[in-house]
Amino acid sequence: MEKPFLMLVEDVFHLSRGGLVMATGRIERGLVRKGDRVELIGFGSDALAHVTDIDVGGLRVDEAGAGTNIGLLLPGAVAGAVERGQVLAAPGSIGAHTAFTADITMLPKEQGGTDVLTGEGLHVHVLAAAVRGVVTLPRETGALRPLHIGTATITLERPVALEEGRSFAVRRHGRAVGSGAVTRLLP
Repeated sequence: MEKPFLMLVEDVFHLSRGGLVMATGRIERGLVRKGDRVELIGFGSDALAHVTDIDVGGLRVDEAGAGTNIGLLLPGAVAGAVERGQVLAAPGSIGAHTAFTADITMLPKEQGGTDVLTGEGLHVHVLAAAVRGVVTLPRETGALRPLHIGTATITLERPVALEEGRSFAVRRHGRAVGSGAVTRLLP
């Protein structure tokens, strides 16, 4: 609860009454209160909005904390900017990035693991976002193979909310091939 507020946007509803949008999801960390300013992070957006209301299971509450599934009612001015895969966070507490290095663990072949080479496109699933990314391996690493653990640089097509230590899953051709953790954010 002492860390800055961060909520995954899992779904978005446009409400006809009052021109509001409701972003729903789970609070990963921190606390949010009615009237707080929150920042929309990811996919090229950096909008700021005030929390108009907080919905928990159909009830309006004044605050909610980590681990709670909520709906945040936001002014309609941000309605077109909010989409699944973004995060709502305390302003300035997390940034959006398109490139990072990571330690990746490949699944065994029986579970979908396959060879991944430099330049291959993968789908990276981080928080609630699914974004296409391109892998670059160090020169001495020919490929990431099933059951292989290695370091790679991933460049995403769209910026997503990232921080060091953040875990993610990797899919290729619709199948899970491995998982990883961000070790360094790149400019």
